[in-house]
Amino acid sequence: MNVNTKNLVSITEANQNFSRVARLVDENGAAVILKNNVPRYLIVDFGQAEQEQLAADEDVISVSKRLIAKNKQAYEVLAK
Repeated sequence: MNVNTKNLVSITEANQNFSRVARLVDENGAAVILKNNVPRYLIVDFGQAEQEQLAADEDVISVSKRLIAKNKQAYEVLAK
């Protein structure tokens, strides 16, 4: 994941000015909150989070289909 340095916010600033964090997310899609100068939290737009979840579900489905195809004979035996 590429992080735009303009999206970095200290945890202190996020705590004191969360509306700024929300604006960053609205403008750029994400904000990274630093704790002790280390990226600790990622705030993303809810719609983007839903898209990420759908992509993960699609990956699981494709892996499942591949495993079923690979082990079709074993599944047929177990189904008897």
